[in-house]
Amino acid sequence: MPEFHDLTPKSFWRNVTVTDNDRNAIDPETGSTILAQLHLIRAFEEKVLDLAGQLLVHGPAHSAVGQEGGAVGSAMALKDGDQVNGSHRAHHQFLAKSLRHVAPDGISATDDFSGDIRDLSKRTMAEIMGLAQGFCRGRGGSMHLRWEEAGNLGTNAIVGGGVPMAAGAAWAHRNAGTDRVVYSYFGDGAANIGSVLETMNIAAAWKLPICFFIENNGYAVSTTVEESTAEPRLSSRGLAFGIPAFKVDGMDPVAVFHASLAANEIMRAGDGPIVIEADVYRFFHQNGPLPGSAFGYRDKAEEAEWRARDPLDAMARNLMERQILGEGDIASLRERSVALMEEVASELTEMAEGARRIIPALWPKEDFRDAGLRGDLSEFDGARTTEEAVFDGALGEARFVDTVANVMHRRMDRDKRIVVLGEDVHRLKGGTNGATRGLSDAFPDRVLGTPISENAFTGLAAGMAADGRVRPVIEFMYPDFMWVAADQVFNQIGKFRHMFGGDADMPLVLRTKVAIGTGYGSQHSMDPAGIFATAPGWRIVAPSTPFDYVGLMNSALLCRDPVLVLEHVELYQSKGTAPVDDMDYFIPFGKARMVRRGEKLTVLTYLAMVEKTRAVVDDLGIDAEIIDLRSLDRAGLDWDMIETSIRKTNNVLIVEQGAQGTSYGGWLADELQRRVFDWLDQPIARVTGAEASPSISKVLEAAASAGVREIEEGLRRVMADQGRPLPLDD
Repeated sequence: MPEFHDLTPKSFWRNVTVTDNDRNAIDPETGSTILAQLHLIRAFEEKVLDLAGQLLVHGPAHSAVGQEGGAVGSAMALKDGDQVNGSHRAHHQFLAKSLRHVAPDGISATDDFSGDIRDLSKRTMAEIMGLAQGFCRGRGGSMHLRWEEAGNLGTNAIVGGGVPMAAGAAWAHRNAGTDRVVYSYFGDGAANIGSVLETMNIAAAWKLPICFFIENNGYAVSTTVEESTAEPRLSSRGLAFGIPAFKVDGMDPVAVFHASLAANEIMRAGDGPIVIEADVYRFFHQNGPLPGSAFGYRDKAEEAEWRARDPLDAMARNLMERQILGEGDIASLRERSVALMEEVASELTEMAEGARRIIPALWPKEDFRDAGLRGDLSEFDGARTTEEAVFDGALGEARFVDTVANVMHRRMDRDKRIVVLGEDVHRLKGGTNGATRGLSDAFPDRVLGTPISENAFTGLAAGMAADGRVRPVIEFMYPDFMWVAADQVFNQIGKFRHMFGGDADMPLVLRTKVAIGTGYGSQHSMDPAGIFATAPGWRIVAPSTPFDYVGLMNSALLCRDPVLVLEHVELYQSKGTAPVDDMDYFIPFGKARMVRRGEKLTVLTYLAMVEKTRAVVDDLGIDAEIIDLRSLDRAGLDWDMIETSIRKTNNVLIVEQGAQGTSYGGWLADELQRRVFDWLDQPIARVTGAEASPSISKVLEAAASAGVREIEEGLRRVMADQGRPLPLDD
């Protein structure tokens, strides 16, 4: 008979309980601050619910009434340089960390709440109401609260979406040699989200100082934890990754405080991440001022049982029993907290025609709508720009892929902030194609081979970038993997600057290769340009020559916005002109390259289709002008060159290789239709691949993507429609 032996987890899993002696050992100043924070946050949340009930909060009001103990207890254990982020229910976490920042010496329960505390309350409330005075100038609202100076990295409306970014901030702290820690707060629903579990794995493997703080309030909207998972003790998640975990009563802020102190000791010692699960309870529904029982998924007896454990009452009893505060002090604290929030709200609203409304002058101006979607590129002031035709340095022939590695080596040598991360980038003599050749040997601590978890390591890179001390360069082995990381790519990175007020930098580069023609089939062969061009916030460059790659990659690494750098497998082994020893020039965004001049037709194209198109045009003897777009995002197209050419030729053909459905040319043709309609002699023509994705079969792959044959057919069609049909080959 086989023998079965129980295995022991690598890390510990402990329940944290405190005694009355532990509570009584809390010094009066700390106890008073805890109680004052609890009351301020409670009064704030109640006022938000009141405003929501009057329809003065546009959008959700995810209150944390009842859950304050977890936020306050943990924030009390943090230093000012430590950081936090949270999810959609995060007012209490944001306020607890911010209160520690504005009142580092504590808050007396008998203090007059004025000055910085009052300003914090007003700005937070203004943000939740969508007003220009808010921390994100009204763009973030209830779910997107960010105040970097106070250590608030930004809350997040996507369940679990902010957790990878918190890990990136933790990496930046560790890399800088500090003992700072990061707390990422999320709920029971997020404990089952892939990005959270992926991040736990990376954080454990890399020993990052991050606390995964699970506020287990028992419900994801109305679905219970027991319905969602077979193991409702969510701190068990840490064991699978070798992460120590604490489980604590989140209704007891003193217990949470002690659990957090123990967690911080481990993280600050360099021993990696921690999980804290705090059992809490939201007194109201997922959103709005009604209890859960009003919606039928909880009963009043359950709610009453949890209300009897209110953290405000528990903390007050301890301080009164120790004669630190009297009953009158507690009542006065409540009255002053409520009065403060009432005063703050009254300064943001007014009575008009018998109803309360937001003061109209406080709304953001409509012309602020798109402001800050991208940066102003002032970082390029004084940068040395050039083009191959006027380059005054030595030029030579080089393989495209070697130039990719060479310019990255140059930049990493000159800029210690640059970090490269992705799957296998540190092995295989430069990753799967050699594009990171030699980097791991030269910069072993800054070339990070990651697990196969695009969502997590992309978000982690975003956290690094937002920190400001790091310039991450992500490599996606194939662009199709953007769908795996779509939340981080589009919801987090692309929207970051805009949703947090317009001035939050996201200096991140994402490299990926178009692999059409390599036989890798449907899930490894897309051209992502069309998808990224329709998503806000991203800049896109597509170099087609080694010389251009150097200048455009330098620009991508200087830019304070996220930049997608598109490469093509077909170009990697090709040879072209490249700088011999000067790799410090820039090619600015928004400048296309005139490949060939002509009078009868404008051809717009990019990447591997540039040289293919030139060859076909020359072979057919067409008087066509070919423009290599190079910059593909909405803000980066060289409209001066494009429109000047079309006004001359009166005809345009867009040439791309990939599938119709994700086509870049679709939106480009739409924009051209509005810009140059009066100059066109015929409809805009396009060359694209087929509707289907490429297949493994060599024949079907060729049929699915555009190539020389399709380019020729497109050119012949356009010339024929001009009344200039080309002669057929004999």
